[in-house]
Amino acid sequence: KPIMPKTKRIKRSTPTSASAPYSASSRPSSSSTTPSDHATKSSAGTNLIAPNTSLGQHFLKNPAVVTAIVAKSALKPTDTVLEIGPGTGNMTVPLLQQSKHVIAIEYDNRMVREVLKRVEGTAEERKLQIVQGDAIKTRFPFFDVCVANVPYQISSALVFKLLSHRPMFRCAVMMFQEEFALRLTARPGEALYCRLSVNTQLLAKVDQLMKVGRNNFRPPPKVESRVVRLELRNPPPPVDFTEWDGMVRLLFNRKNKTLRAVLMTKPTIRLLEENRRTQRALRGDSMDEEVEEKNAEQIIEEVVNMEQWKDKRASKLDLDDFLALLAEFNKRG
Repeated sequence: KPIMPKTKRIKRSTPTSASAPYSASSRPSSSSTTPSDHATKSSAGTNLIAPNTSLGQHFLKNPAVVTAIVAKSALKPTDTVLEIGPGTGNMTVPLLQQSKHVIAIEYDNRMVREVLKRVEGTAEERKLQIVQGDAIKTRFPFFDVCVANVPYQISSALVFKLLSHRPMFRCAVMMFQEEFALRLTARPGEALYCRLSVNTQLLAKVDQLMKVGRNNFRPPPKVESRVVRLELRNPPPPVDFTEWDGMVRLLFNRKNKTLRAVLMTKPTIRLLEENRRTQRALRGDSMDEEVEEKNAEQIIEEVVNMEQWKDKRASKLDLDDFLALLAEFNKRG
């Protein structure tokens, strides 16, 4: 069985302190404020804190887009919302107004202070909890809905983290760079169809919700953005995901080559044979049984020569094809 190493996650530097939650009763110190200060904080347009573009920060400044994203999240008054990257809080405030509780994960301590100041003295103050830290390294709490304006650097890692999150959540409404968003829903034969497309569609239903122009951000990013909704498939498909992802990763390394050309190389055959031996050892199979059976090269040869798979390429296979291919390899040992 083609078992491959787990997906490598993008490494980012961590803050000097460990991930730390802040709430109304425990937060970084800030200067004293007056009622007029509160009015200023609640206005997105007057917030001029400088974004750190090295962290992928682009503040969503258009209130109409914020309103649309919150509406598409279809929040209930009893919901707990996980917001990733609240920035200056332009979306955090309406999320607080329409839900029971918001847990926001923010890497930049300047933004932590800014969001807390934004809700200070308001009815929403006690409904907000902020966790300072890296969203990829921070353990997610229970939540019903996730809302995020996602920095490009962590897009893929965040999607895979959400796909594996348990207990299951109702949905995630997230904004990505346009090309990444389109990869999530790409179909066989399309240029953007890739391992990300296949794995995401295996584990979730993904819908494109809206396009967001770059002039809606401060500073404007170099590309357009899109908002997508992700709903986990429940129950999840009965597939060993490590095994599945190992096969898909291998085939998409050269997605336009035939399955035979990808799989019948010496390094690949050697790797699959080693994995197969490891699995047999873990199951306690005897060496005598192993000698009697076909080796990895013979199994691959048989499968790729089947009429169903002859001259087929990963770039043209759909989910059902990949599931059938994995089942064929498993059936043969």
